[in-house]
Amino acid sequence: MAREIRIEISEEAYAALERAAAEQRLPAEDYAGRVLDADLKRARFFEGARSFVGLHGPAFAERFGRPAEHGTGAG
Repeated sequence: MAREIRIEISEEAYAALERAAAEQRLPAEDYAGRVLDADLKRARFFEGARSFVGLHGPAFAERFGRPAEHGTGAG
């Protein structure tokens, strides 16, 4: 189910939004929705990745070792 929100942005920001939307051949409102949706998905992905590393990182490091430090001559 789609939801509608109302936000206020500066004239300068709206002009930039219109230019970016025009490059994608989309109405400004559709473009803004897609950008917001993509940003939220990216934020959820990074939140999940941080959680995964926190939960499983120590066991992974114990089993497979830690990454080599830069400048050790390995490689």
